[in-house]
Amino acid sequence: MKIFNRNIRNRLLGAILAIAPGLAGLSSCSGVIYDDLDPCPEGLRLRFIYDYNMEFANAFPSQVHCLTLLVYDEQGRYVETRTVTDPQLLSDENWRMDVDLPEGKYRLLAYGGMACDQASFHFMNGPSEADPMQLLQVAMNDDILNSPTGKQLHHLFYGALDVEVKEAAMAYQEYTLPMMKDTNNIRILLQNVNGTPVNDRDYTFEITDDNTLLDWQNLPVANGTFTYLPWTQGQVNGGEVPGGDRSVLAFAEFSTSRLMARSDARLTIKRRSDGHEVLSIPLITYLQLLRSQEFADMAPQEFLDRESRWNLILFLNEGNWITTSIVINGWVVRINNIEGL
Repeated sequence: MKIFNRNIRNRLLGAILAIAPGLAGLSSCSGVIYDDLDPCPEGLRLRFIYDYNMEFANAFPSQVHCLTLLVYDEQGRYVETRTVTDPQLLSDENWRMDVDLPEGKYRLLAYGGMACDQASFHFMNGPSEADPMQLLQVAMNDDILNSPTGKQLHHLFYGALDVEVKEAAMAYQEYTLPMMKDTNNIRILLQNVNGTPVNDRDYTFEITDDNTLLDWQNLPVANGTFTYLPWTQGQVNGGEVPGGDRSVLAFAEFSTSRLMARSDARLTIKRRSDGHEVLSIPLITYLQLLRSQEFADMAPQEFLDRESRWNLILFLNEGNWITTSIVINGWVVRINNIEGL
């Protein structure tokens, strides 16, 4: 009889131990509150990705070095800001951001590169309780706008997501917030078809566009045409040419804000000695030439947003541009009508 009773007691003790964790969870998250227990999580657990690129692969851990998250409610009223400035933390593929929020619907705006020491952009008209989301703007820094020389922009990323924190979820609700890259690097190469060297100091280079101010939807706001100057320029060897000489090309490299399919961005190159205009071309039209070949089914704006590094080779003949041929990101494009593309 004693052995039988002991077996019953052991089975009851095992059953109690098995359900104890569940009972503890109920006591802290189902209405019964104890002072010595942590409250249940209520809010969001966010993963950030940047796969809106031509590789279609997540490059967030390697390219985003600081992060700013703005939280607005369903009516566009400011709630809070979260900032992460630890590159090592952001480089961890398993890192997530926990945001405690009460039940409700929210609009999240995420910016990469704004909180870094080298940031090239800053917030205007917010974020603050006095400024609704619709007034938020991101502007290029004044030291860049007023610089007599070109500047290399620190990378800027943007993302937006609508989320909902549901009642009595008893756990962080997980979302993935996708981001895109706004900044571009454009490298121009000038090459003589006869192989003679091209000196970059013989030419002036500029790109004009109106894209230094972006709204809360990441769209450019009219702010006046800005002239981008090269952040670096020089000469580079292009390989051997007939006769054993080496071809020397001139290069100029630009850093720009977001490029828009309908913008009037223009690339202009002039001869320094007499101001003669070697070329002045609609930049977006020429960048889209690559899309018309390999990426013909991709929307023009998507292509401009996914691609962030551009390489253009322009061919000269005795200092004049040969308008029938251009190389864009390694693709040779034949041109018959310059402005009518």
